Amino acid sequence: MKFKFAHNNFNVKDLQKSLRFYEEVLDLKPVRTKEAPDGSFTLAFLSDGTTPHQLELTWLRDWEKATYDLGDNEFHLAFTVDDMEAAHSRHKEMGCICFENEAMGIYFIQDPDGYWIEIVPA
Repeated sequence: MKFKFAHNNFNVKDLQKSLRFYEEVLDLKPVRTKEAPDGSFTLAFLSDGTTPHQLELTWLRDWEKATYDLGDNEFHLAFTVDDMEAAHSRHKEMGCICFENEAMGIYFIQDPDGYWIEIVPA
């Protein structure tokens, strides 16, 4: 028996806003979508075009809260990048860096729903 990672899921309030964010900030592109026949949810699977791992964004029509409660957990996605200086410059210009750890040489960006994404050198 062999298990392999398939995807991670983030629930999002505004699917189009999140799709734009992930494409502009991390170059992720949708590779497939699934919509409920009754319109109650939409799933969008994003890919970096290199690895098999995907990010699933889930939009729920009937979600009534203003935001998702992300809790106190420090869960996050992590991306490696081959040009850390260019990535940092791009993300700083876009205003999405939420935390930097210069001693470790890493930083985090935050998506429109408050999820943190770690950026680490390759």
